[in-house]
Amino acid sequence: MQLPSSSPVARRVAISALFASLALIFSYIEAILPAAPGIPGIKLGIANLVVIIAMYRLNSRYALTVNLIRIFLAGFMFSGLYGAIYSLCGCILSFAVMCLLKKSDAFSVVGVSMGGGVAHNIGQLSIAAILVSSPQIFYYLPILIISGTVSGILIGWLGWILLEHIPKRLFY
Repeated sequence: MQLPSSSPVARRVAISALFASLALIFSYIEAILPAAPGIPGIKLGIANLVVIIAMYRLNSRYALTVNLIRIFLAGFMFSGLYGAIYSLCGCILSFAVMCLLKKSDAFSVVGVSMGGGVAHNIGQLSIAAILVSSPQIFYYLPILIISGTVSGILIGWLGWILLEHIPKRLFY
């Protein structure tokens, strides 16, 4: 299939808008799914699948833009101001970790995603400790490290499969 020619920047902006929309849809799906019983705050993070693909097929700047658009829109639509703040703090730390891991070339897509999943949970727990003025909240850290690892591996594995099957030429 031949796509119409356009400037590379316009093409990437259009793809980023589509990715932000898809990530927002995934955030909505996750918002209506019940959380793990008895374990608050644990989610799969399926919107991060879109961010991983944007990071590997576009670049980090576009992936960050997709993620920030999704966080602000989903926060205001589904979880409110505090939900957006928690997500933003998790996003910033997670994205920094993923960029460093990807840039090192020592980690696969799965490893990058797993690092991002764990860092996201640490970022959210850190802002929660600040907002409630209680370091005791870090007792919850082992559970969040395990959930971030498991969800990061699942999202990374799905991302790897999609990156293998989506033609690179669609992005350039």
